[in-house]
Amino acid sequence: MTSIAHKIMKSVSKHDRGKWVCTPKDFLGLGSREAVDQALSRLVKAGQLRRVGHGLYDMPRMSDVLKRPAPVDWDAAISALARRDGVRIIPDGLAAANQLGLTNAVPAKTSYVTDGSTRTLKIDGRTVRFRHAGPSIMQWAGRPAAPVVQALRWLGSDNATDPQVVSTLRRSLPDHVKRDLVQNSMGLPGWALPLAHSIAADPADAV
Repeated sequence: MTSIAHKIMKSVSKHDRGKWVCTPKDFLGLGSREAVDQALSRLVKAGQLRRVGHGLYDMPRMSDVLKRPAPVDWDAAISALARRDGVRIIPDGLAAANQLGLTNAVPAKTSYVTDGSTRTLKIDGRTVRFRHAGPSIMQWAGRPAAPVVQALRWLGSDNATDPQVVSTLRRSLPDHVKRDLVQNSMGLPGWALPLAHSIAADPADAV
């Protein structure tokens, strides 16, 4: 194993197996881009790393059930992509609403919004669409309440104010997410301002 490949594996091994996705950009301090690319290619051929997308690699964990490498950690893959390309990425509204239990609808394709360019990529065999979004949406990137805001925007003013939606979020959201939602509520559409405070209310105080 070359010195660069050895150093790459040493760096990757500092993370839990299957919990970190890396890119060539993460290792440019070890050598030229060409040398890093060659080292990563050798590591993939040797079975020490797995290529999960263009310029995206991981050291997969083995699935105890399937007895084969587990699928890529999706959050880690998206984080690596954002880190590599210098963009911010958050789930789109339908995906967020589904994850929060607000709809049974499942997106036909995995979708995100970003302050980068609109494009479609293949990651771990899945087609992923990234749609450019403006500052009013992307200001929530990295905030705990981002999925909630995305879900509310997707639902729209009529559906989001349904008592069942408010009740579900009030019960299920952790306190730190509720605080983030209220503290940054001025970044919400006008119709969602009172909704944020209602969601953050103590369930015991709900009528």
